[in-house]
Amino acid sequence: MKSSFICIFLCFSFGCKKVEPIEGITYTKLPIPKIENPKTFEEKLSNAAISILDSEVVYTPTYTAIKYPNGDVPAKTGVCTDVVIRAYRKLGIDLQKEVHDDMVNHFSLYPNLKKWGLKKCDTNIDHRRVPNLEVFFARKGTKLPIYENADDYKTGEIVTWMIGKKYPHIGIITHLKSGDNKRPMIVHNVGAGQVLEDCLFNYEIVGHFKYVN
Repeated sequence: MKSSFICIFLCFSFGCKKVEPIEGITYTKLPIPKIENPKTFEEKLSNAAISILDSEVVYTPTYTAIKYPNGDVPAKTGVCTDVVIRAYRKLGIDLQKEVHDDMVNHFSLYPNLKKWGLKKCDTNIDHRRVPNLEVFFARKGTKLPIYENADDYKTGEIVTWMIGKKYPHIGIITHLKSGDNKRPMIVHNVGAGQVLEDCLFNYEIVGHFKYVN
């Protein structure tokens, strides 16, 4: 384990915003242990999240045209939502298509923020926005309570945060524990690449979901 100051770059509407550095704890032991013979979807998702760890991924919040379905931005770029998208895709689930299909039929249920000016679906970006994923996971998965006890956050679940009361963020809960064995480790990208970090309570938790397809 080591302490590191991370210069966080976040985007709400895919316009980059620099936020004050936050001290975090990053898991550095290699190789990072996966669950042997995973039996549940949640265990497989945890393993999938660990399999895409890459500190060289550059946080790149620019709008990018991608193919549909199964589109992705360049492998060494991405934002927090791309961590979730890439992990689920390892299990054969294309959130780009799943979110698009639901938005086409229920567009009014998804946030049409003034900053976005949405009038129709956009397969390049819709699934890469945290507020849209929150609606999708609540509709198609299970919306779970927000807890203060770390033990209530389980392997393979999704957490969303609001950083500085302005910037949405998302990550995947893994089976691994923090150095003091008190909190589950999270795979996310908040500016330092796709990393495994002890950050569950670093930010304000605003969403807690389970999506098993």
